[in-house]
Amino acid sequence: MSQVTGKAFDWSLLKRVMHYVKPYNKSFVISAFLTVFLAVVALVQPVLVERTLDDYILANNYNGLVLMVSLMVAVLLVQTATQYFQTYMTNALGQSVIRDLRIDIFNHITSLRLKYFDRTPIGMLITRTVSDLETIADIFSEGLISIIGDLLLVVAIITYMLVKDWKLALITLTPMPFVLLATYVFKEAIKASFQEVRTQVAHLNTFLQEHITGVSIIQYFAREDQEMRKFVAVNTKYRDANIRSNWYYSIFFPVIEIFAALSLGLLVWYGSKRILTDQQLVLISAGEKGVTPGVVVAFITLLNLLFRPIRQLADKFNTLQMGMVGADRIFKVLDTNEVVTNTGQLKPATINGEIEFDQVWFAYNEENWVLKNISFHVKPGETLALVGATGAGKSSTINILNRFYEISKGSVKVDGIDIREYDINFLRLQIATVIQDVFLFSDTIANNISLNNPAISRERIIAAAKEVGAHDFIERLPGGYDYNVMERGATLSAGQAQLISFIRALVYNPQILVLDEATSSVDTETEELIQKAIYKLMEGRTAIVIAHRLSTIQNADRIIVLDHGEIKESGTHQELLRVTGGYYRKLYDLQFNSAGLRVE
Repeated sequence: MSQVTGKAFDWSLLKRVMHYVKPYNKSFVISAFLTVFLAVVALVQPVLVERTLDDYILANNYNGLVLMVSLMVAVLLVQTATQYFQTYMTNALGQSVIRDLRIDIFNHITSLRLKYFDRTPIGMLITRTVSDLETIADIFSEGLISIIGDLLLVVAIITYMLVKDWKLALITLTPMPFVLLATYVFKEAIKASFQEVRTQVAHLNTFLQEHITGVSIIQYFAREDQEMRKFVAVNTKYRDANIRSNWYYSIFFPVIEIFAALSLGLLVWYGSKRILTDQQLVLISAGEKGVTPGVVVAFITLLNLLFRPIRQLADKFNTLQMGMVGADRIFKVLDTNEVVTNTGQLKPATINGEIEFDQVWFAYNEENWVLKNISFHVKPGETLALVGATGAGKSSTINILNRFYEISKGSVKVDGIDIREYDINFLRLQIATVIQDVFLFSDTIANNISLNNPAISRERIIAAAKEVGAHDFIERLPGGYDYNVMERGATLSAGQAQLISFIRALVYNPQILVLDEATSSVDTETEELIQKAIYKLMEGRTAIVIAHRLSTIQNADRIIVLDHGEIKESGTHQELLRVTGGYYRKLYDLQFNSAGLRVE
């Protein structure tokens, strides 16, 4: 978790953020110019007030008064219009920047290896791509440009006051060192509080994502009350973090108001004293214009203008700082080097589907071997079945074939060529994988089949559905192929969802077919439909089948029995049954004898 540093911003991070501003340089320059212009215009009103009071009101000059009031209204209109465009452009700039950043981070996340997601909570990534990005938008709308404008305004006001009457200015600004000290203390206190808020919102998002996704398990086991207590604890920490930040605000703003009132009191006291003293009369008679009622009123207006940005500066510095923290977190994700490296360029017109594992070793954590010295060869068009207990390494084998994970030792070849020499997208398009846990997007059935690939026509989808035997059930749904299956296919049964995944594999016309427990979630009638489709789908294709139901793999050309990542047996169904006391024979007897069937 990124920690807040003592710096308001980091130059290297700011430089990377500003890289995304380049396409919008014109908007940035205009926003900066409008910010400077606002700081200048803010000084015009107090000057006009001073002139109006001293030269026209006290002199009973009605026409001059009307002219000055008209000028003040005109300045106010210009200031309002400028403020509108400045606010609009800075916010638009920030949103444009985070739109581009969000596209980059989404593309990067989807290109990361599965290993990264094995240890990274999804809720944390959602926080990075949503709320952390919003803090970067605040850099432009409430942070960097706004801080520059406020600092310019503060410098301009203090400079004008000193030039106008340095004695009155120094007396009036006596509390300013204490204001700066209070602002610094507040900034240091609130930054840690803001960091805690960001940390807790990440925890909250992670908790919500996990528990809403797994809500069926919570309800199956009547865990609502227990999980609610956990949520209350997480939510309470988030609330407390926000309350702490609000507590600092509740102290800081009244303190600033006290100092502002003290400055105003000193101004009225000393200004009135200067107006009424004999010395003032002497100065005026000598032709020197000292403190006048107009000057005092102008200073009062300037004080209000001065303390307004000072109240906001500490908050804006922390907004800028939190934007830097958000940028740091986001760029750490973007800098993650666990991207699937597309090392190969090979894209042959066709592949035959020959697969060879040669002394392959693989571990997820570089310590505990999941696959140990695995070697096998599958000829084009053959069917290889992998069986074994849970954790034997079956699914790891197909993950390696798809290059979701990289092997530690050995080689994996397709058509005699190392899979790392193939273009990775080309390789994966040649391998259609149907897994047990089918994932369907919140979209139509047709789009879930084609995955929004415009090259796959509706006719091709319907033809594949008919081959699988799913056309009739799809047509019975409201809207047919345009029926929205909702999130994760919630409106379909497990068997129907599995059929959709088979159609999806079929329309891509792969040369290699991988079935990972593909029939374990369906009923007997649906399984018969799928088995017919599988046999047709396997014709002319190389297939790797992972199954717990041994009845589904009896016709495989070769069966490999895995145990703790090692090949224990290999052969055809009949060959393995003849091995007395063998692993496969034990698995077969266990399944079929428990079902009350006689073993042949």
